[in-house]
Parts: sequence; C-alpha cells; structure tokens
Amino acid sequence: MSYFLRSLGRFSRSSVVRAVAIAGFGSTIFFSDNNARFRASVIVRVPEPLQDSLWLTYSVQHGLPPQCLPFPHQSGINALYSYRVSPVPSSDISKEASGAVRDGSKPSECFGRDTIANAAAKVGPAVVNIAFPQDFYGATGRSIGSGTIINKDGTILTCAHVVFDHGTRSLTKGKVEVTLQDGRTFEGNVVNADLHSDIAIVKINSETPLPEAKLGSSSKLRPGDWVIAMGCPLSLQNTVTAGIVSCVDRKSSDLGFSGLPREYLQTDCATNAGNSGGPLVNMDGEVIGVNILKAASAHGMSFSVPIDSVCKIIEHFKKSGRVVRPWLGLKMLDLNEMIIAQLKQKDASFPNVNEGILVPMVTPGSPGDRAGFCPGDVVIEFDGKPVKSLTEVIEIMGDKVGVPFKVLVKRTGDKLVTLTVIPVESNLDV
Repeated sequence: MSYFLRSLGRFSRSSVVRAVAIAGFGSTIFFSDNNARFRASVIVRVPEPLQDSLWLTYSVQHGLPPQCLPFPHQSGINALYSYRVSPVPSSDISKEASGAVRDGSKPSECFGRDTIANAAAKVGPAVVNIAFPQDFYGATGRSIGSGTIINKDGTILTCAHVVFDHGTRSLTKGKVEVTLQDGRTFEGNVVNADLHSDIAIVKINSETPLPEAKLGSSSKLRPGDWVIAMGCPLSLQNTVTAGIVSCVDRKSSDLGFSGLPREYLQTDCATNAGNSGGPLVNMDGEVIGVNILKAASAHGMSFSVPIDSVCKIIEHFKKSGRVVRPWLGLKMLDLNEMIIAQLKQKDASFPNVNEGILVPMVTPGSPGDRAGFCPGDVVIEFDGKPVKSLTEVIEIMGDKVGVPFKVLVKRTGDKLVTLTVIPVESNLDV
C-alpha cells in the first residue's frame, strides 16, 4: 500500500481522478455476484473546464454472469443515462486535462449532446410525406415515401420510385398527396423524374410561406462522419435516425446493379420502407444525400444518392426536362497499381502506364467502335485532359451529344494513338 501511495505522487491530480473513475466503473461491471441480483450506481465527476462532458450517471440491474457487459440490449439489463452539470474546482487541473491545445491552434468544434437535434431541427420542417393511391398487381393500396422541400416555391426533391405507379409501370400522372411536418396537406404534381438515377421533382403551390432545406456538398464527406436520416418510415412522420458514413463511393456494381455506373453514400442509419426520398443530413443541417434503398438481408446498411450528383440531375431537368447521357459504347475500368501489376504479369506486352482507364470491351457499331477503339486500349487523356477514372470522363462529356472528343490511348507495345469519338445520346427509357 505504501508503495502504491508513493507512486500516486508522481501523477497529476487529473490522472488520478480518471484512474479512480475508471476503476470504480470497472468494479461495478466485473465484481458481481453471479447468483445474486444487485443494483449499483456510479457517478463520475468531471472537471469544470470539461463541462461539455457532464455528469454521467449509470444505473444497472445485473442478473447475468460476470463476463456479460451491461449493454442495454441484453436481456435482464436496464441501463439509464442522465446528464447534469456539477462543476468541480479546477484551480489545480492541468491544461492537458482541460483540453487546452498546446500547439497554439484553435480547438475543433465539439460534438455536443444537442448537435444531432440542432441539425435535425434545421431540416425537419422541410421534410414531407408523399403518398398516392395505386394498384399493386390487382390490389388497391397507397405508395408512401418521403421528400424534402428545397425551394420556397414548393419544389420537392424525392425518389422516382416513390412516384412510380406499379400498376401502369410508369410514373404517376395523377396528383400526389404531400403532408408537411406541421400537418398541412397539399396536392403535388410530378414535374420531372429519372428512373435510372431514381431522382424526381414534385411541385406544390402554397399561399403561405413554405420551409426549405439547404443543400450541402457530398464531396466533403469522409467515412466516419456523423449523418442523420430523416423521413416517414412506415408512415411514421417526423422520424429521425442517426449514424455514420460507412463509404462515400459505393459502386452500383458492388450492389449487383447492372447498366449505368452509379455511386452511392453508404451509411449505418436505420431506414425502412417510407424513408425513400427523404434527406440524408450532415451535422450542419445541410442535405447531403437522398435516401434511396437499404440492404434487405443486413442491418446498418443504407444507401443514398450523393447530393452533388442530384444537383447535376436537377440542372439537366432545368435545361432539357430530362437527363441527357452521352454514350460511347465502351466498357471502362479504372486502373490502379495492383490491377496494372496483375495485367502485366499475365501479359508482359501490356502498356507501361501508372494510371489510366482500361477499355476491356467495345460494343460493335457503337461510337467507340467507329472511332477505332480496341479492347486493351488504355485511355490516358480525354479532350486534352489527363484522366484516371471513368468519373472524370463522364464529367468532361457532361451532356454533350454529337460533339467530337479527342482521346489519347496507349496500346500494346506502348504505342500512342489519338482517336476522335462522337458520343450519341443513350437510348435508355426515361
């Protein structure tokens, strides 16, 4: 014991406080009687400079073996959490314990207990429920989804499948019912829709002011960022769930989708039927995605269309009334060091490149075929710009149909060839 007391003198008070708190909490969890029920309460005091981390009161009724941790979802355990402020004198608390930044830089914005609620409050009034009657293969029902008012003129962003009539296998041509968070109900018209991106625009008219949500940027997202999903799952309006971004560029091919390549935001927010069309929101209260689908065979796997892609689709709607997609007839694969190494191992004559886009297949009679593309070509420049991904090629083409593009490719034997390709509009049904 004397050795232990002497050792304590070498540590700061803050370190001792933390150690005692952890030890007390640990003893509550692990030193239990397996045959007897008990009730324990641990209260941890936090220094005044850390008032954002308030008191944590943990109460647990334990009726499980000692090795079982007291998580609320386990049978026989009820956990209650409460927070309250009770400052502790901090005259002798070190700067390290108070969270001071030693390098002179400003501390980052803290994630507080109201962060999610504040973000939801900014967008919530603009989240709507969308419903319309339809015939489900002979049975009459109602299609229900969500949407977001993105302009005070009544423009609502939602999913195309929310306003898709399964009976006629087409977009609904009738009115849809739009219900706001405050209970107001309007008749809406489907103005634009694109089934391949699953994005649609609904319009309502109101004589009174309408709330609107601010659009953010999905390009700034990183895996691990906090987000919230909002909408009307199972017709339960004003529902908010929270989670993190799991992946910022989940490929449609990863999900087993064929056809046009698309990218989604993957999150672990809880979503259910009726969430479709609702907003994915960042902690600044900005819409950064449109909730579109979830994995049916797994929990915590939801997907959203990035708002940056949505904004481009909306621009197409404004300009052409539809999404114009140039088509080259080329299957294209982004190259990286690992893929290049494997290809060179199989074929030593593969072009010497560090990056680029491989063309493994050319559709006969397509614009790419007529331009002279061959399987095995590696695209290194498109319209005079270096490219290393299909996304960059799509960005360069935009909605330019019938416009020639110069493409520099490298072939077997490191032969450089310049081709001219003229894309045509994709004949996908919209």
